[in-house]
Amino acid sequence: MMKTLKKLTLIFVLFFIYVFVLLIQNVPEVFSMGYFNIISSNEIIDASTLEEIEVIPSGEIVGAKLYTSGVLVVGTSSITGENGETYKPFENTEIEEGDSILAINDIIINNTEELINIVQISNGEKIKIKYIKNEEEKECEITPIKDKSGNYKIGLWVRDSAAGVGTLTFYNEEMQSFAALGHAITDIDTGEIINTSSGEVDNVNIISIIKGKKQEPGKIQGTIKNNYAIGNIYTNTKYGIYGIVKNVNNLSIDYSKKMKVASRQEIQEGSATILSGIDGTVKEYNIEIEKIYLNNNYDNKSMLIKVTDEELINKTGGIIQGMSGSPIIQNGKFIGAVTHVFVNDPQVGYAVFGDIMINQLKNLSF
Repeated sequence: MMKTLKKLTLIFVLFFIYVFVLLIQNVPEVFSMGYFNIISSNEIIDASTLEEIEVIPSGEIVGAKLYTSGVLVVGTSSITGENGETYKPFENTEIEEGDSILAINDIIINNTEELINIVQISNGEKIKIKYIKNEEEKECEITPIKDKSGNYKIGLWVRDSAAGVGTLTFYNEEMQSFAALGHAITDIDTGEIINTSSGEVDNVNIISIIKGKKQEPGKIQGTIKNNYAIGNIYTNTKYGIYGIVKNVNNLSIDYSKKMKVASRQEIQEGSATILSGIDGTVKEYNIEIEKIYLNNNYDNKSMLIKVTDEELINKTGGIIQGMSGSPIIQNGKFIGAVTHVFVNDPQVGYAVFGDIMINQLKNLSF
């Protein structure tokens, strides 16, 4: 009797371990960060509100230019003074890469040239710097150092703008607004989301397409047409960039393609399509939705997708840089946009839910 009981106990334990392992293997990747978010009505638009909204999916390749609020710190360096000694004027402050300098001596800084000029006319006198760190406004003081060439410097490398190529996701006729990219524009040096003061979306000339390979992400290379602005960027978020279309004629819009936005509960695993203008003309390509993370409300990895269209694979290898923001259509509704590609497999990537993008659009204040 005792032996039988031990055997049953052992079988039960082994069965429990087996079930636990199966569960762990099937947990979506987005849970590896330790989050478990329940959908809140304050975080996404409900289905009844979505029913009132229509968008025109785009897929057009565009150029995006952002101008920062103040100037972005992208690096630090030591300075060799006119006496030959080495200085780090910033070392006793908290300023570091990713921070934004807003003002010096209460004078607002709009670009790098203004910062250089104010530092130069300080004549080595201590200056007061107002800056933003982690969305918190702070102040510090730095004494500029005169280098061997006679210029005053504070040892900070800064940048006041960023530009790149991406995909315009949709146009909303009612608000005359747009959404693009599906992810934030980040600084190439710091990786931080750029805190923008202004920006614009423009037409581009596509120069070439570099096909994606394993460990070698591909990309769309293009030049921005400076005199062909589509609209103004009002916000740069982790779910994409959003703004107002000012020149509708510079945007290829097919009003007959206007459609409803699907709630995340309507999305199904299986076949769908994306729109992309990688050839200069927007075309529809086949993909598979492999996983749907319904409870994911904290990043733009809402769906796991795979490119299955042979024509697109032959052209790009799958998903490449510049295709971020490509709209996804399923059952006649807009359901989301491409956001990421897997480095190990360019045919596989992530997409963000359409309801999240609509929520970002509705939160805009123009």
